[in-house]
Amino acid sequence: MKQTIDQILKDNTVMVVDGSMSSALEALGCNLSNKLWTATVLIENPTLVKEVHKYYFRAGANCGITCSYQASIPGLMAVGYSEEEAEDYIRLAVKLFLEARDEWWEEEGKKADATYPICLASVGPYGAYLADGSEYKGHYHVSDEELYHFHKRRMELLLEAGAEVLLCETDPSLPEALIEAKICEELDADFIISFSCRDGLHTYEGQSIITCAKSLKDFPHLKMIGVNCTYPTYIESLITALKSATDLPIIVYPNSGEVYDPKTKTWSKGKEDVSFEDHAYLWFKCGAKAVGGCCTTVDKHIRQVVQAKNRYLKDLSIKKISV
Repeated sequence: MKQTIDQILKDNTVMVVDGSMSSALEALGCNLSNKLWTATVLIENPTLVKEVHKYYFRAGANCGITCSYQASIPGLMAVGYSEEEAEDYIRLAVKLFLEARDEWWEEEGKKADATYPICLASVGPYGAYLADGSEYKGHYHVSDEELYHFHKRRMELLLEAGAEVLLCETDPSLPEALIEAKICEELDADFIISFSCRDGLHTYEGQSIITCAKSLKDFPHLKMIGVNCTYPTYIESLITALKSATDLPIIVYPNSGEVYDPKTKTWSKGKEDVSFEDHAYLWFKCGAKAVGGCCTTVDKHIRQVVQAKNRYLKDLSIKKISV
């Protein structure tokens, strides 16, 4: 059974995205302090990746993200895997998601009249391959041709394995996003572009999010545009800016409010004092059509998004009755 973003939004009005793969794996005892990050577990203990997908389905996510963010062909080959092995591991990320989805659906989802989750295949930026925090900086100093070849084969593999949508995420750079969009159109693939942002208006590389949205308006397969792995306080402003520049549905899945240190690859507590539920409720009210969590979020955050969604839909229902 295939799923589409349009169908989920038609059936549910809004969509709940899952949470962090890395934080959930670390909670299960995995050590991710290496260049392959979550891809280490994809290779060494794939059953745990399946468990994380189910963990988020149980929390109420009706779309999930594959464990392929850090799984790139050059990244895997750099640590000793052959090209063939690298391609197999990238396909495996989708296979595990599809298996987890069908097992959860037969065990729990169908009986609960839940939404059949959609498979978003994570396409991490070139900065993720560099493994030095460049997804929070941009300015890679590589050619467009190199970026094109870095992304294209991985996208082909993810689609071949059965992904329903390509999720080009944590993009610090509009030029990289445009290259990814071009490839998705060449592959006739539905896709999402999600930027990482340094404040309430700009990507980490410095482009205005309004400029980003306007620059991506002529890509027919683009199904959503948004922001991820960004401080929660900035999200309201970013949604407002995106809504001023595009009619596409907006997706947001920020981190939980902690601060990342790319040198130590660790997160420290931020100054956030608003609950994730209250944040998510505001984001839905501001116009986001899909809300979830990125780094340092776990199932409790996604359960809070579900609660926020229910509050928002109740408000919508009351408003319709009063009108």
